[in-house]
Amino acid sequence: MTRALLICAAAASALAVAACNRQEPAGQTKPVNAAQDAVGSAVGQMSASTLGANTTEGFVSNAAISDMYEIQAGQMAQQTGRSADVKAFGKMMVADHTAMSNEMKPLAQAAGQTVPATLDERRKGMLDNLTAASGADFDRVYLAQQEAAHEEALTLMRGYADGGDNAELKALAQKAIPKIQAHLDRVNQIQAAAAPAAK
Repeated sequence: MTRALLICAAAASALAVAACNRQEPAGQTKPVNAAQDAVGSAVGQMSASTLGANTTEGFVSNAAISDMYEIQAGQMAQQTGRSADVKAFGKMMVADHTAMSNEMKPLAQAAGQTVPATLDERRKGMLDNLTAASGADFDRVYLAQQEAAHEEALTLMRGYADGGDNAELKALAQKAIPKIQAHLDRVNQIQAAAAPAAK
């Protein structure tokens, strides 16, 4: 827990430094957006490993919002992505996370949980940062967000599969782990393939 707090504090410091360097007060800049995504990643990991992994309400909320973000970001990747790999990955995210969301909704409702219908501010900010990125920057930002988002989703699913209190949702979390790991592996492959081209 202390390590997670230190990570959040460091990320918040990076955000503050980047905000001081902002060139256009009303616009978005690469350093600010990168710092926002870094802070969001740290906050997401902490949320996934604490509240989301230990309560059914937290799990349902985190998983549903994660799926919504993945679907919307995937749609953006299909439209704005430069590389064929990014476009194909975005298409896969829309299909896979729509399926995951559809599978979870009836189980969540049976458990007495309300599935969120809108994104949280953190994910909205991530989508805003994707919207602000263009060209090759879009691919880089999208893949960095996807890496963090899938690491967060793995933490959430593993935590609830191990310690959740609803048997059906625990089984769903366990079933999702290999697919999310495969997504993360694919992100890492695309990033590795793109790295030589970025030099």
